[in-house]
Amino acid sequence: MDDEFNVTYITLGGYVEVNKYRYLYFVIMFTVYILIICSNSTIVSLIWIHKNLHEPMYIFIAALSLNSVLFSTTIYPKLFIDFLSEKQIISYSSCLFQYFIYYSLVGSEFLLLATMAYDRYVSICKPLQYPTIMRRTTISILLLSAWLIPALHVVVAVALGHEKKLCNFTLKGIFCNNSVLKLHCVSSRVISIYGLVVLLNVALVPVLFILFTYTKILIILYRSSREVRKKAAQTCLPHLLVLISFSCLCAYDIIIARLESDFPKTVRLIMTLQVVLYQPLFNPIIYGLKMKEISKHLKRLFSRTK
Repeated sequence: MDDEFNVTYITLGGYVEVNKYRYLYFVIMFTVYILIICSNSTIVSLIWIHKNLHEPMYIFIAALSLNSVLFSTTIYPKLFIDFLSEKQIISYSSCLFQYFIYYSLVGSEFLLLATMAYDRYVSICKPLQYPTIMRRTTISILLLSAWLIPALHVVVAVALGHEKKLCNFTLKGIFCNNSVLKLHCVSSRVISIYGLVVLLNVALVPVLFILFTYTKILIILYRSSREVRKKAAQTCLPHLLVLISFSCLCAYDIIIARLESDFPKTVRLIMTLQVVLYQPLFNPIIYGLKMKEISKHLKRLFSRTK
């Protein structure tokens, strides 16, 4: 507690030998951050520039890449400061703000993936109605909802936790996730129940919706020609790979928060880094390699550079 300004500070205790390896940590994470920004920005720029990519499917991919950039920017700059600082601390209000942005964007990722699944469902199962259903207005509403709904859910959780008294001032992590709840003197049943509601609404329901839509798509494709199946696989497979990867990483985050005392510090650090390392890089790689039109424009871009 800083008495002069009445600010409560939290120590981020998840780092392993940061004083010894601070510059190594910094160089590795800074390199990864630059790769994330460049790769996702390239995907967004290509979709923005080329008119043949101004279709709902590619617009949603651009939104997903933008979400990855925002997600990374929520975590990485603070990591850089901590690597180069003698003390790894954060004010409690800043910690709650990071918590809010982090989980809002995680929820947005699930809803964007659900939106993309809906787009593929309409495209493959109702091709004649596709132009009527997926209009600009519909796309705008879906995108706005994907970012707004999780934020409204998470802000309530932050408000519930803000007034709780703290008895522990050391967070067993390197950024503010669900481990923040372990700082409270008394665990709140209301917060726990509301957390399950948020998990259900912004993660489990979208995942179930995605599984439902892809089941319907598979049924349609089973009755279709080989050429149709091949074309559909080119657009649907990347979405499923991203969903599986992101769901596994979110499961990591839940496991870390719920069972943190059972993990050695080094293992917990490695698992936490996987959450913020893989997915923001995985998205542009998958969509850049697997989506035919994006891959084509990428090859042209790199051939011009050479």
